[in-house]
Amino acid sequence: MTTPRSIPHRSVRRLVPALLAGTIALAVLCGFSAPAAADFRLCNNTSSRVGIALGYKDTEGWVTEGWWNVSSRSCETLLKGTLVARYYYIYALDYDRGGEWSGQAFMCSRDKEFTIRGTDNCLARGFDRTGYFEVDTGEQRAWTVQLTESAEQNVPRAPGLPGLPNAPDAGQPGTTLPVPPARAPDTAK
Repeated sequence: MTTPRSIPHRSVRRLVPALLAGTIALAVLCGFSAPAAADFRLCNNTSSRVGIALGYKDTEGWVTEGWWNVSSRSCETLLKGTLVARYYYIYALDYDRGGEWSGQAFMCSRDKEFTIRGTDNCLARGFDRTGYFEVDTGEQRAWTVQLTESAEQNVPRAPGLPGLPNAPDAGQPGTTLPVPPARAPDTAK
């Protein structure tokens, strides 16, 4: 009859600290794993640089902020964290080709960087009165607005479906907007 081999006492003393260190490392890595980002983002999938102003309602009321300068073929997080409202408002300028993305929701803005509380009496308060377009997030936790080239505007897309083949956040709920028409040069002098 053979007797089972025992592990030498010295080997056990070396094995226990190694196992303990590995268990602690695994617990630390699991504890620091980040949940999926829940942000309001804008991806500029155009060949132009764009300027972005954002309007939204927070716990203190309406606020507009700008400007985020978003390079061609890149994304920018406009608001970090879980979305707290259903509707957000965007005004965007195409710096390279001219044109703008605008709408019928009038809020305040200005030419320089700004954070403006309230949407009333913009002109009387020394601001511009600007038409923002509405983005309905459907009360999603995260949303991405995709600005696309005009050739892509007829491609059917719905929120929750991938935007562009290699677009960041493809598959995250969002809105796709085609490039606006270029502004005609001002000939009146």
